[in-house]
Amino acid sequence: MITTGARRALPLITGLFAACAVIQVFLAGLGVFDDPRSFVTHREFGYLFGWLTLVALVLALVGRQPRGIVGMSALLLLLFAFQSVLVALRVDMPGLAAAT
Repeated sequence: MITTGARRALPLITGLFAACAVIQVFLAGLGVFDDPRSFVTHREFGYLFGWLTLVALVLALVGRQPRGIVGMSALLLLLFAFQSVLVALRVDMPGLAAAT
């Protein structure tokens, strides 16, 4: 029963993550083209919806999804976390941070 619920919830969570990613791009655009102070909203919203990557990984594991789905969920979590690390390195290594 829990496995079935996790299998049903995973597409909803990943769809919500995709919608949040679109909003995140919009917020970044506001920071670039409107007011640089809008980057605070962009950053805080990113931290907020970043938790969805962990939820997706847990749902993939609990739902006993195929190895590829679990692997992609884990990769999404790692990439999302790594992006924050690269932004923190923008002063010391701007070329590396620009890759994000």
